[in-house]
Amino acid sequence: MKTIDPRHYDVIVAPVVTEKATVASEHNKVVFKVASKATKPQIKEAVEKLFDVKVKSVNTLVRKGKTKVFRGQFGSQSDVKRAIVTLEEGHRIDVTTGL
Repeated sequence: MKTIDPRHYDVIVAPVVTEKATVASEHNKVVFKVASKATKPQIKEAVEKLFDVKVKSVNTLVRKGKTKVFRGQFGSQSDVKRAIVTLEEGHRIDVTTGL
């Protein structure tokens, strides 16, 4: 049994299951919510070790949190960093089944 570095679980927070992510999965891409300080090489290594796949490329984006008003009080949602991971041909990740 292979050993997995516990830091990999801190890099990948959760899979993103949206309509856009589902369409991307048809093109061998998977979308994850990742830690805000995570770098592309860290994300690539974590996905390869956790899911036992080969990663072709990693694109990241930061979705800015929305500003909301509730009963006259201003608040804002947290910023979220996402990673769009492109997998090599022949590799797949089914995010609905989990680890």
